Amino acid sequence: MDTKTTITPLGGDVYEIDTRMAGYSGITAGYLILSDRPCLVEPGTAGSAPVVKAALDELGVSASDLATVVVTHIHLDHAGGVGDIAEMYPDAEVVVHEKGARHLASPERLMRSARMVYGDMLDTLFGELKPTEAARIRAVEDTGVIDLGGGRRLESHYSPGHAKHHVGLVDSATGDLYVGDAAGIYIPETADVRPATPPPDFDLDTALASLGKFKALGPSRLLFAHYGPVTEVDDTLDRSAEELRVWVDAVRAAQDESPELDHAVAMVRDRTDARYRITAEDVDPDLAFKYEVLNSTESNVAGIIHALNRHA
Repeated sequence: MDTKTTITPLGGDVYEIDTRMAGYSGITAGYLILSDRPCLVEPGTAGSAPVVKAALDELGVSASDLATVVVTHIHLDHAGGVGDIAEMYPDAEVVVHEKGARHLASPERLMRSARMVYGDMLDTLFGELKPTEAARIRAVEDTGVIDLGGGRRLESHYSPGHAKHHVGLVDSATGDLYVGDAAGIYIPETADVRPATPPPDFDLDTALASLGKFKALGPSRLLFAHYGPVTEVDDTLDRSAEELRVWVDAVRAAQDESPELDHAVAMVRDRTDARYRITAEDVDPDLAFKYEVLNSTESNVAGIIHALNRHA
């Protein structure tokens, strides 16, 4: 694989790394906190591991230097490369919410489930999540602390709704909040905020509560895994909540007319396309395509239907 790196310094010894899921640039970001105890947040897919290693090499982080690898949740676009990175950095501790820890140690069930969803595309998009030695995994509960050295710390805050094993992470030195997918996805080219509501864990009320928790933390900046930094914190979190409500309302209305997934997808597109710059005719269609690969309307609608049926 081509291991060309795109590294963006964000200040505060934080570096954004384009992890290039399936070769796409600009849709999956990892972050290196180059503190006294270097910490990698969101290593990306298994296919991304060589790219991430090349970036860490460029930033002067050797195999024995990396202290911690942290994932906001165990979906394969965020955590699929944990096993590979753990092999490459044998002294690094892996930190994950307790509800995801067993899947990193024994990923067989997770991979079987993913293969049922993605089929042959799984290998192209994500690759295979390798197991991580259980002794190297530290599971956090509602809150947790990762020592970044020199008095600096990363604090984890349980934030389900997108996934039951999701945490947000606050950097004590910068005030950055690593939002994972709990605030949806941010598209820097168009400044759009779109929901991320895949099955099976999405729940509207839980997701909205997590967004409220993020707002109460008072972060200085949001760092999206998809994609990049955002300084308009409150406005962006409010937009995230509004988009969730709009999508769920659209799916609910569609379900009142027909139980078919295709009908709900069509209604959501009809009601929401005008809300997003990315769907405009003058926007590069390749940009829209790669975000549809990452965050498909069909997957989001299926997750909302699953949630509505569960509550029904």
